[in-house]
Amino acid sequence: MKKIMLYIMAVIVSGTITACSSNDETKIPQTLPVYDMSGFAKGADVSWLTEQEFKNKKFYTTTGVETECMELLRSMGVNAIRLRVWVNPANYWNSKEDVLVKAYRAQQLGFRLMIDFHYSDTWADPGSQTPPAAWADYNLEEMKTAVANHTKDVLQLLKDNDIDVEWVQVGNETRTGMLKPIGAASTGNFGNFAALVTAGYDAVKSVYEDAKVIVHIDNAPDQNRAQWLFDGLKSENAKWDVIGLSCYPGDDSWEEDVNKSLATIQALVNRYNKEVMICEIGTNWNATYAQAVMDKMYAGCKQIDKCLGIFYWEPQAYGGWNNYQKGAFDDSGRPTHALDCFAITE
Repeated sequence: MKKIMLYIMAVIVSGTITACSSNDETKIPQTLPVYDMSGFAKGADVSWLTEQEFKNKKFYTTTGVETECMELLRSMGVNAIRLRVWVNPANYWNSKEDVLVKAYRAQQLGFRLMIDFHYSDTWADPGSQTPPAAWADYNLEEMKTAVANHTKDVLQLLKDNDIDVEWVQVGNETRTGMLKPIGAASTGNFGNFAALVTAGYDAVKSVYEDAKVIVHIDNAPDQNRAQWLFDGLKSENAKWDVIGLSCYPGDDSWEEDVNKSLATIQALVNRYNKEVMICEIGTNWNATYAQAVMDKMYAGCKQIDKCLGIFYWEPQAYGGWNNYQKGAFDDSGRPTHALDCFAITE
């Protein structure tokens, strides 16, 4: 019953119910397009999608045909979806239940899946790594247990609904650590940070043995800062499989930022013999250089051994949604050319 109800919810939200008669013998079968969902990850974080749909946001092809967003992204070459999860959000959005609905929809369309644990009730980034309110007074051992239990709880919910997960982030943009102050790498407390990362790693593997665990940081152009963090984690024997990076190139420095990010990726591969991935990228949707950023980053990443792929962050955000201007859709809800590189077939 749980799976049936979830399916009904997913179909209703996505608007993909199509009426047809099983007795209509004159209906001509249509050949469905073939999508390559393997290999290099050409991803999109669409965590805002259900909230956008709830508030009646619509999405259109370049010719103006209204289309369900995930189907539209798939037709553009996207083959993977990233979803963030918060512990106890102030409302439903980004809860494990919200993640389940989006993950189910993605799985039905053949997408591969990345789950991004923030280990917070709200946004986690270098400036804000606030523990969930329910964990606020935990010591290190209690925090490790909470990280493990929350990670297993969310992933087991997905697995119980036959949803596969290929990648899992244990923390979001943790360049300064996570779950501060206990896990603050910024104060040199790598032992605690490494212990929390490893608690998440072990929890992931207990549910999805083959999933790749990502430690994710921001500011990809800053190679020295990345090496400082991962040297610290390595010295404390932290466990991780993939290094994740965010890159948001500047208006006046986009080419330099992309070049430095590619250099960082290669340096991290060489230094740690680990796979690397761009987990977030974005540019102003109407910037003259938006397509050039993605074309250059895509081509560069494809040339680096052990670079797994690129995820555009909330490409479907448009029209000033939450004051975010770095999506890949224009103000009419149609795709721009920023993701054209994803349509390239190799």
